[in-house]
Amino acid sequence: MSTEVPVLDQGFVRLVEKMGSDAAIVRAARVSYGAGTKTVREDAALIDYLMRHQHTSPFEMVEFTFHVRAPIFVARQWFRHRTASYNEISGRYSVLQERFYHPAAWRSQDEVNRQGSKGAFKDPEADDLLKEAYKKSYEAYRRLLEKGIAREEARIVLPLGLYTEFYFKQDLHNLFHFLKLRLSEDAQFEIREYAKAIAEIVKELVPLAWAAFEEHVLYGANLSRSERAALAELVDRDAYAEALKARGLKKSRVREALKKIWGD
Repeated sequence: MSTEVPVLDQGFVRLVEKMGSDAAIVRAARVSYGAGTKTVREDAALIDYLMRHQHTSPFEMVEFTFHVRAPIFVARQWFRHRTASYNEISGRYSVLQERFYHPAAWRSQDEVNRQGSKGAFKDPEADDLLKEAYKKSYEAYRRLLEKGIAREEARIVLPLGLYTEFYFKQDLHNLFHFLKLRLSEDAQFEIREYAKAIAEIVKELVPLAWAAFEEHVLYGANLSRSERAALAELVDRDAYAEALKARGLKKSRVREALKKIWGD
């Protein structure tokens, strides 16, 4: 497994350090100081139980530290997740490198989702406008530095497309929350690409936890009271139970699934 995944045109996600594993989740759940494992099958069943019942604290026993290079506008979205620890390169201390994000394609504004975009198309004029803006802003930055302007002040001319670098550390429970939001189709394309890179690393390091996350969170869904009531009226309970059994769910899982809709 590669511990560094390239992202966008000049970015990356690199695993710096990991603490814990699927076994650490199991140990915490069993409050055990031994090896913490029985069989892989039993461990997988326990982790799956924890995930579907939202017993989250055992997942906090696993932590990841990543080194990330991303455009500033991506970093600003990322830092809104306040359940992680961050340390970013300082433009007050260092001269920032001339490294800018150039999108492979442009997107048009989505008329329905006002904060979103849609489609993908080429626009050479837009490419030229972006390149010129980058060139002028960085030239201004360098000239201000040459005039003796402080680095902390000279940087104000630099655009959001400049690449920044940062370290971030997060426990697995909160990392899963980040991935749930940022792997969503309505997340901005650029940060979604970073989420995919993190997912690529995490799924190989905690495969049992990842499988439970995919099953119950990433590809699962919550029902409102109204949605649940409508389903209860429309769905045949016995037929639904048989369909669940046909998918290999155990009796306990079938009972839980039926309770979600009919409440008994």
